[in-house]
Amino acid sequence: MLKLLTPLTLVLAATAVAQTLTLTHDDGKTTIARDPKRVVALDEEALGWLAALGVSDRVVGLGSTYFTPDDLSGGRIKPEVLKQGFYGRVPLNSPAYIGSWTAPNLEVITALRPDLIVRLTWQGNQNYDRLSKIAPTVGYAEAGAGFWQRGLRDLAKVFGKQVEAERVIKQVADTHRANAGRLRAAGVFRKYPKVVVVAPFAGGTNWLYTDVRLMPDLRALGFEDGLRGARTTLGVGSALSDEALLGLDRQTLVVLFPPGGKYNGAGAFLNTPVGQRLKAQSVVYVPEDFSPYSGPLTSLRHSAALTKLILEKVK
Repeated sequence: MLKLLTPLTLVLAATAVAQTLTLTHDDGKTTIARDPKRVVALDEEALGWLAALGVSDRVVGLGSTYFTPDDLSGGRIKPEVLKQGFYGRVPLNSPAYIGSWTAPNLEVITALRPDLIVRLTWQGNQNYDRLSKIAPTVGYAEAGAGFWQRGLRDLAKVFGKQVEAERVIKQVADTHRANAGRLRAAGVFRKYPKVVVVAPFAGGTNWLYTDVRLMPDLRALGFEDGLRGARTTLGVGSALSDEALLGLDRQTLVVLFPPGGKYNGAGAFLNTPVGQRLKAQSVVYVPEDFSPYSGPLTSLRHSAALTKLILEKVK
């Protein structure tokens, strides 16, 4: 016998649907209660999206690969650390340290009782199933098209912040457009129509970024690609040989974009024969402490700081 649904049942069902949202992301498909109050950000990228939406004060747990034991106390990030660099631009309420994106502390995350977990991800990334058992978890791959814009817009739906998301996306585009005009007026592209982004790591390894991590911002500023690498690792970058660097022509601007903290190898690179050969056409762009590699707030800083650096280079 067919059981008919009562009007009350239909209303309750509709209300339940309205109070949740299902997102398809790069780790899978997740149903999330709208407007979560307790959020875990597994990395600075995730934190940057939340901050751009004005909800970073809801972050109860933060993951990072930057921290040393001196940055932590009693399982929390020291208050003075949270005032430095990128963290100093983001409202935070003393989040617990929950490990790194490669090794999250599942026990600590469970104890925090989050409503939502947000992370950067890539092919073969681990722990999604374990994290999803703790709370709804979403992940966005850096190599994906419109990477941070997609993550920002999805999270905006969750928090009811769609207007804020579109505002900041437009702000980034407008900032790039204005700075591209400044570079063009100064004749930058007559001297350097092309650009490469090189990440010099401590220890002597150099990486080429071609589609992520600064390159989208430099393209938006008007530069063309100076070099395309081999197949990337995890969609991020590829190892770069000295021979490839020495093959760059004089019209290619080299932006040295070192990783943060102890991984920064920019100074050592510039002292090598290759670094000396490229020094005249190179600029060193050092990200602020604890900075995400990409995201809306990061792109705004990239645009302004790179424009100033490049204009000084071509004086």
